[in-house]
Amino acid sequence: MNNSKTKEFVKKIFIEYLEKNKQRKTPERFAILAEIYSRNDHFDIDSLYFSMKEKNYRVSRATLYNTMELLLKCNLVVRHQFVNNIAHFEKTFATTPHDHIINVRTGNIIEFTDPRIQKIIEETCEKFNIKLLHHTLYIYGESKE
Repeated sequence: MNNSKTKEFVKKIFIEYLEKNKQRKTPERFAILAEIYSRNDHFDIDSLYFSMKEKNYRVSRATLYNTMELLLKCNLVVRHQFVNNIAHFEKTFATTPHDHIINVRTGNIIEFTDPRIQKIIEETCEKFNIKLLHHTLYIYGESKE
């Protein structure tokens, strides 16, 4: 799915979620969604706020936090807690399933994909009759020196 089709698809999911839950469909919420789905990285609220501010979007931090909660609830983003207490987020659609190795000394995050892990997760979900939405695996370590 190309980027514009992905954005249309996730916007449709978000609209359906907002309507079902009697939430307002505001331009700010859709601008936040579009900004997130223009990114290919992990981000925190502050980096998202400054990125949008640089593009002349008028979005408050409160709106960002509230919108992120809605996006989490409809599975359009996932929240990560890596090393520090700052929540990082990542889009869930149009991404390759991947896992994370976190270097606790440097804070560097390595994303990797291993089909064996994906297969184990899928088989485990099937065994327990669970529909897999997404998964997150964190491996914490430090560089060997």
